[in-house]
This record gives sequence, C-alpha cells and structure tokens, in this order.
Amino acid sequence: MSTEAAAVDSAGGPVVKEKKKRKKKLSFPTAFTILFVLTIIAVIATWFVPAGQYAKLQYVADSNVLTVTSPQGELSEVPATQDQLDQLGVQIDIEQFTGGSITKAISIPGTYEQLQAQPKGIADVTQAMVSGTIDGVDIMVFILVLGGLIGVVNATGAFESGLMALTKKTKGHEFLLVFLVALLMVLGGTSCGLEEEAVAFYPILVPVFLALGYDSIVCVGAIFLAGSMGTTFSTINPFSVVIASNAAGINFMEGFEWRVGGCIVGASYLYWYCKKIKANPEASYTYEDREHFAQLFSVERGETAAAHAEGFSLRKKAILVLFIAAFVLMVYGVMNLHWWFPQMAAMFLAISIIIMFISGTDEKTVVNAFINGASSLVGVSLIIGLARGINLIMEEGLISDTLLFWSSNAVQGMAGPAFILIMMLLFFLLGFVVPSSSGLAVLAMPIMAPLADTVGIDRYSIVCAYQWGQYAMLYLAPTGLVLATLTMLDMKYSKWFKFVWPIVVFTLVFGGILLCAQVMLA
Repeated sequence: MSTEAAAVDSAGGPVVKEKKKRKKKLSFPTAFTILFVLTIIAVIATWFVPAGQYAKLQYVADSNVLTVTSPQGELSEVPATQDQLDQLGVQIDIEQFTGGSITKAISIPGTYEQLQAQPKGIADVTQAMVSGTIDGVDIMVFILVLGGLIGVVNATGAFESGLMALTKKTKGHEFLLVFLVALLMVLGGTSCGLEEEAVAFYPILVPVFLALGYDSIVCVGAIFLAGSMGTTFSTINPFSVVIASNAAGINFMEGFEWRVGGCIVGASYLYWYCKKIKANPEASYTYEDREHFAQLFSVERGETAAAHAEGFSLRKKAILVLFIAAFVLMVYGVMNLHWWFPQMAAMFLAISIIIMFISGTDEKTVVNAFINGASSLVGVSLIIGLARGINLIMEEGLISDTLLFWSSNAVQGMAGPAFILIMMLLFFLLGFVVPSSSGLAVLAMPIMAPLADTVGIDRYSIVCAYQWGQYAMLYLAPTGLVLATLTMLDMKYSKWFKFVWPIVVFTLVFGGILLCAQVMLA
C-alpha cells in the first residue's frame, strides 16, 4: 500500500491529497509566426476583396515626360506640363515632379477600375516571404554589416571599458543620458525620418541603459518610441510630411505650427516610466525577463582576455571614437548626401576594417568576431524581409488600391469634425496595409487631399490626419519595424504593447483634438 493511501488524519479518517494542477503559461507567438499568419491572412483577403487599381502617374527625368499606366497596365506618355496635370485632375505643381520632390508613381484621382480577381494560393505564401526578403536586401545587408561592426568592437573590449567609465560619470544623473538619446531621436525623426536607421543604435545603447539601471522597455522607448514620436509630428521630414504635402499640392510649411506641439510628449512619458522603475525595479513591464536580457546584451561575452587585461587604453578610446563617428557620418550622409542603406553599409564596413587593423588582435579573432556579430542579427534582418512579403501579396493581388477606394468613399458626404476624424481613422487602418510613410503618401494623398476642397477645409489637415493616423498604427503594426526591433532585443510583443498603448491613444486623441481645431478655424 502506498504512503498516500495509508495516510490518516488525526480523527482516523483517510487524508485525500489533491494533485496540484500545473497552470500552463500562455506564451506569445514569435515574430516569425505572427508574420507567417499575417501572410496567410493576406492571401485569403485576395479571394474576398475585389481586385482594382488606380491609374498611376510618374515623371521620367531622362525624357522629360510623364508616363501614365492605366489600371489594365497599358503605358502611355504625355508632356510634362501643368496643363497636362490639370487635364488629368492631378492638382499638384509640375515643379514637384520636375524638381525631384516626387519620384514615385502617384495615384490619379477618379481612375479607379475594378479588375479581374488575382487570388493568391498556398504556394504564394512562401513565395511572398522569399520575394519580400529579396526586396528588402538593402536594409538586411546594412543590419548584417552593423552586427559585424558591433562584434569587432566588442572583441576589442572598448565597449566594456567605455561603459564602466560612462557609468561612473553619470552616477546620479542617469536619466540625462536617456533624455539626450531620446532628444536626438526625436530631432532625427522630425527632420529626416530616422526610423529604419535607428536599428543601428540598439546594440551600443542597450548595454549602457542596462548599466544605468533601466530595463529593455527604456531601451526601445528612448530609440524607437522617441524616433517615431518625432516622425509622427514631422516638421521637415522629406519622407513623410514633405512628400505628403507635395502629393497633396501644398507647401509642406502649411500646418507647421500644428505639428510641433506633440514632440515633447514622448519624452515626458518616458521620464515617467524611468522614474517609476528607478523607484521600484519590480514595476518594470519586463522584470521577469531581466536576467535573460542582461545576459543577452552583456558586453563582456565577446571580449578577449587580452583586451580585458589592457584596461581603458588609448587604443580602446580611439576605437570608440571611430565607432561613434560611424553613426555621426550615417546621420550626415542621410541628411545631406542622400545616402541609403548600401552607402551606409559600405561606410560601416570601412570603419570595421579600420578597427580590425588598429585593434592589435590577430586576424582570425577579429574576422570571427565580425562573422559572429553579423550572424546574431540574421533573425532581425529576415523579419524585415518577411514583413515586406505581406505588402507584396496585397499589391500583386490588386487589393491595396481597392482598400484606398473604399476609404475615400467612406468619407464622402461628411463634413466638419466628423470628416477629418474619420479620415484620421482611415489612415490608421491604411497604416497597417501600407506601413511605408512615403508609400502611403504617394498612394493616398492625390486621392484624399482633393476631398478637403469639397468640404471647405485646408488640405494640410489631410496631411496631418495622414501623419497622426498612420503613425499611431506604426507603433503597433507587425508589418512595420516593431517586430524587427523587438526581435533584436528578444522582447515579447505583449510587453511592448503594455507600454506603448497609452502613446497610441494619446496620438489619436491629441491628434483628433488638433484636427477638429483646424477644421473649426478653417
């Protein structure tokens, strides 16, 4: 007889022991699973959403003509003149095309046609994932080279030594560094749309923030959230407000004063969170993952024994100066030299090679450090490619323009605050379908902006509705940069959502109030 069966209580009766049921802890799916499911949903949508397309207009600088692509795909050329644009119903200054402000194809108002359905099948799920990865190869190579550079600098020990020196200097003023980083990202977002390039900052700033006593949420908040807040309230960002204003046929300075007010709110929210977890570390939304996260971003792991023994030498200081200079050059190149990911990747590679030569470490060690660093970001780069595959499915299935057509019809007949608020919510939904700010601008603005004329409001209100609606979605949308960022930091989406949803609500509410004020004053 077993011990359990023989057990009796004090009254002589048997004791019945209940087996404790283990509660199964629900785990949030990985980024790859989320994107896979969304790809399947996009394929299914091509079977139910009617196919259709607007005619597209694009300027060809070499021959100084405008090409018109009909919904059926027929190509024709027309003179690049203002009269021709007026005949097409495109209320944009011709100089916006000839001067290079608008380079992508834009939608021509009133040309939407329903086309034969182009439903996708099971085979297109994996095909889109591969095609999206190929389409995003430029940013993927940039991320891999960035990982290689991080690996080389880490192997020299410059990170560890510099981090210790920085921690001593900032003791008692920890939030100052967080604030300065957030301010830089807000300025970068509002001026040049510093978003995709921001992935470069995580590997160097995450160990710093951890050493200052903050958590992974602060790392994402100071970089992704702050940069996105700047882009949400863009002032002179050429990839957002400028191209949207051009496509709307207005000067981008119209409505400037309305877009300045919200930039400081992200930093204020970040300050509140930083103060909260400093007072009580257990208040962190990612407290349960703190040990795993700290180990993941430990700068000591890649450091060689020789580098550790060397201390914070002049050589390490020179390496850190070169490393920081790479990011200064990146920002300068994007803003002034029109660099894109191939140029940034080439520059990062050049800096990596220079550091290899001055590191004093043998060739095999630094090359392996570069390879290991690059391999650590393979998952992140693949996420970006897979997200683009979802957009390819909707474009090839000819349903993106249909969703835009439905959106424009939804606001017709409305007026006043109701019109502009519904417009912002439509851009919120379209932000999931088209997560590219410049892509949505050239696709939607020529269609949506003229609707403002019909209800007697200024077109810059449509531009503001586009910015605040789309970017409220981009804080959350798996089709954007969120999953790539969270994958890089090995953070759960549920934790990020808990932190960012107040900013989403603020953007929509605060943006809605500003839009209503614009309409009332129009």
